Amino acid sequence: MPTPPLLTRLTPLLFVLLWSTGFIGAKYGLPYAEPLSFLTARYVLVIGLMSLLALAMRAPWPASPREALHIGVTGLLVQALYLGGVFMSIHRGLPAGISALVVGMQPLLTAALAGALLGERVSARQWAGLALGFGGVALVVGSKASVDGVDGDALVHMLVPALAALLGITAGTLYQKRFCPRFDLRTGSVMQFLPSLVVTLLVASQTETMEIEWTGDFVFALGWLVMVLSIGAISLLNLLIRSGSAVNVASLFYLTPPTTALIAWAMFDETLSALAIAGMAIAVAGVWLARKG
Repeated sequence: MPTPPLLTRLTPLLFVLLWSTGFIGAKYGLPYAEPLSFLTARYVLVIGLMSLLALAMRAPWPASPREALHIGVTGLLVQALYLGGVFMSIHRGLPAGISALVVGMQPLLTAALAGALLGERVSARQWAGLALGFGGVALVVGSKASVDGVDGDALVHMLVPALAALLGITAGTLYQKRFCPRFDLRTGSVMQFLPSLVVTLLVASQTETMEIEWTGDFVFALGWLVMVLSIGAISLLNLLIRSGSAVNVASLFYLTPPTTALIAWAMFDETLSALAIAGMAIAVAGVWLARKG
């Protein structure tokens, strides 16, 4: 069934909005659970829900073990490595703005690798847009980082998981575009989250207490991250990877930090400086250039 044109145009904007709430969900939930234990509970719920949905709708499963393997690898990169890195960096005390800036370098890294690995042509206009977007993101999160302040010695310890997350989301986007751009979103989600659960549970059992305080805030955060992020946003990401170039998809991640800042302003009354507002405008202009290139 063809996708309606209006839905096609709105998908990138909806993805950015939903993806940006991930930091908000982490802020609510991480005080009550360690990062990998939090993600383990999230993965169990996602696998259960999507398995029931796939079975009820008789969705097709991967046609071969090779296809299932490729889908599983994307899950390890986009789920286990990316989400694990982001959650661990925030848990270690890295401000959300700095974490967003680190992960926000993904479009530049993707563009640098897309030509060699996927044979995609990156135009001068796209390079200009990507650089402009990075500058805008740096202005937004830089203003927040200067206010929060982070000790220089502790920053390296906090940054390591965020850098791992950057590598995970970049490699996952390129790998999926190259080896498995199309698969059923219902059964594909199960195949992506299963290996992520195994690896995350294994690491959590060796490094964390795995104790969870089942408070109202934690249940809300967990439910939001399962339904909105793991099912909604990841499905939209898979659709975008299927229909667009890797560079175009990656450029959308530049809008995540500014959008997160706007949501935080609306929900938590966090003020935005004039520099941050200017940075958001620059980031939007950069994404437009990159996607139109």
